[in-house]
Amino acid sequence: MISELLNNLEPWHWLSLGLLLLGAEALGASGFLLGTAIAAFLLAIINALFAELSWQTQIILFALSALGFSIAYWRYFKEFNNRSDHGPLNQRAASLIGRELVVEHDLSGGHGRIQIGDTFWKVTFEGQINKGSRIKVVDADSMCLQITTVN
Repeated sequence: MISELLNNLEPWHWLSLGLLLLGAEALGASGFLLGTAIAAFLLAIINALFAELSWQTQIILFALSALGFSIAYWRYFKEFNNRSDHGPLNQRAASLIGRELVVEHDLSGGHGRIQIGDTFWKVTFEGQINKGSRIKVVDADSMCLQITTVN
């Protein structure tokens, strides 16, 4: 039965495979199946144009094109798809970078805690920062902020 199916591969077989792969990609494959789906659609077109191709040739073309399209996606388009208009949406510490505040108490020793909104944050800094000084959050590492004084 499998040898009969392989000997009679038609364009609609490849089209069906491409649609199945796109459906699986929509369930959350993170781009992994896009190159393979495009390769299946390409094979549907090639098989329609060149019906005399053997099944072995079709499988080899599919494998090579799936590999090529997958590499192209990961190399050129993945970064484009990972862009976000929301920036560090779920990264609270990173969303504070660039924010300027006034210190409510003296900070010394290079480490301390400040309150921003309703949250106390661990901070690192150079030297000593006096009460009432303006500070700026310049970096964030997990739940620790790096601050500097603003002149």
